[in-house]
Amino acid sequence: MKNTKQQLVLDQTDKKLVLFQPLKTVVIPNKGWVNTMRTALKMSLRQLGNRMNFSAQNIKQIEEREVNGTVSINSLREVANAMDMQLVYGFVSKHESLEQMIEKRAKELATEIVMRTNNTMTLEDQQNSKERIEKAIEQKTIEIKSEMPKYLWD
Repeated sequence: MKNTKQQLVLDQTDKKLVLFQPLKTVVIPNKGWVNTMRTALKMSLRQLGNRMNFSAQNIKQIEEREVNGTVSINSLREVANAMDMQLVYGFVSKHESLEQMIEKRAKELATEIVMRTNNTMTLEDQQNSKERIEKAIEQKTIEIKSEMPKYLWD
């Protein structure tokens, strides 16, 4: 059974993730946030560079690295500070909750396990009914969810 500490961690993390849900629809600008914000502020590469003790070329490289996905979080944080902003970093779940994500994965695993057993039984001419298979999947899902075994994410 999932211990209360694990449940507490899930609940607290879900509360943090909920704050990011409205950001699901935010579209990252084609030229990246650094270039977009700098341009919106009418700040030149040289001006931003001066604020960071970097050359204009260094700022241009940061902008390019942001666009191609190789910029570091620390670099973005430094740029944000130089523009009197704060970098906000987080994950946006594709699910309504972590619990739902675990449920989905547990059901996938349970289905895999039950069907593997069912295939073996079919070969031995001991096939189960569809209802029995569905019930076994449901029970195995509950078991996996409550135990959260190490193989859950394999």
